[in-house]
Amino acid sequence: MDIALPSRDALKAQARRLRARLAETGQTLSHSAALEAIAHQWGARDWNTLCALAGETPKPAWQVGQRVSGRYLGHPFRGQVHGAERRGARHWRLTLRLDTPVDVARSTHFSCLRRQISCTLDAQGRSPQKTSDGVPQMVLHGHWARD
Repeated sequence: MDIALPSRDALKAQARRLRARLAETGQTLSHSAALEAIAHQWGARDWNTLCALAGETPKPAWQVGQRVSGRYLGHPFRGQVHGAERRGARHWRLTLRLDTPVDVARSTHFSCLRRQISCTLDAQGRSPQKTSDGVPQMVLHGHWARD
């Protein structure tokens, strides 16, 4: 097989679509027969062989409602993922709602409180944008359990 295999869930969905299409034409096919047919289409001997070759559906790195902590412009924070969207193969666009606003102003003459932050992160939770001293603007310190 020269084409990358989809996940097991995607292969099972192919089998369901095959059964549904055949049912529209009046032909019946058991679920196990549909799985075997999909396995043969992908060049595998049987469903169990194909299933062993295919991977699990990857879980997203971040999900709405997930608790996170980290540093934003050098300030520690805790909060919740308010929005999460995959951006290409290696990046995520997150919107974080902070438990306590973070003052991002360096001046002692005024404040600039941020309660919600939108950022782009790589799979390790680091933003590609950096501060003037070379530190990522946003760094997440791992994942917390959902509330």
